[in-house]
Amino acid sequence: MKNKFVFASLAILALVLSACNAGTVAAPTTTTAPLPDTQVMVAPTDTVAPAMATAAPAMVTPSGPATVNLSQNATLGAFLVDSQSMTLYIFLKDTPNTSACTAACAAKWPPLLTNGAPVGGTGVTPSMLGTTTRADGSVQVTYNSWPLYYFAGDKAAGDTNGMGLANVWYVINPQGMSAAPTSTPTAAAATSGAATINVGTSTTLGSFLVDSKGMTLYLFTNDTPNTSTCYDSCAGYWPPLLTTGAPIAGTGVTASMLGTTKRTDGTTQVTYNGWPLYYYASDTVAGDTTGENVQSIWFVVTPAGAKK
Repeated sequence: MKNKFVFASLAILALVLSACNAGTVAAPTTTTAPLPDTQVMVAPTDTVAPAMATAAPAMVTPSGPATVNLSQNATLGAFLVDSQSMTLYIFLKDTPNTSACTAACAAKWPPLLTNGAPVGGTGVTPSMLGTTTRADGSVQVTYNSWPLYYFAGDKAAGDTNGMGLANVWYVINPQGMSAAPTSTPTAAAATSGAATINVGTSTTLGSFLVDSKGMTLYLFTNDTPNTSTCYDSCAGYWPPLLTTGAPIAGTGVTASMLGTTKRTDGTTQVTYNGWPLYYYASDTVAGDTTGENVQSIWFVVTPAGAKK
């Protein structure tokens, strides 16, 4: 009997040990269970990558210098593009070499960034290429002192969906001028006759000089009497009021104060009380006075021939 008891006890012990061993063997199965989860977690990384890649040309500083080329179409003629033929734009609310487009604006109009001096392709004037440091420390390409941007709404090379938006976004031609409609002062040219000077008013500024279409005129305090010092990139932002004959005084304008001065390119600019007169590129409609007191050197002109 004793031997039977011992054998029975041993049999029970063997069963217990077998059960324990079975539990031990099963443990690795539970440790490998997270493996499928790990594999699933890789998928989002793969799906994010393409989205980042499509945004990269507009948002990420390149590894080397940016290249500016030319493109053209039947409507706009020649205009600047990047190395991938994506259209570049200027913002008329910028000031020379200074971007006014940040935060949400820059998300819709990403700046053309560079890592090194930008390179110009055929037809691009190298001396007009430059850079400006943005508020976030990145370096943006400029042309004729205009900071250059993409438009997020352009999806393929040749798209020009940003052209003329809000009357402040335009493509830029190889001469460094915007492609704004010819009725705007950014495309100022000598008229077919004599320029007419009138008086406009606003509740803020009172009376000031305007042209025959009501576009505001300005003086530049860095000028000297009857001599303009605003050329090249300056004239891109502040186009001169030109004439092909003696200027005409409208009501409220003192005729004896009107005069002219020859510019270095041979064109004739209107003066008032000795001040050469200019438009401002950011004024898009009659009555705009966005150039008043810009950089504390640009001012509207009173009928008395002085700055405000």
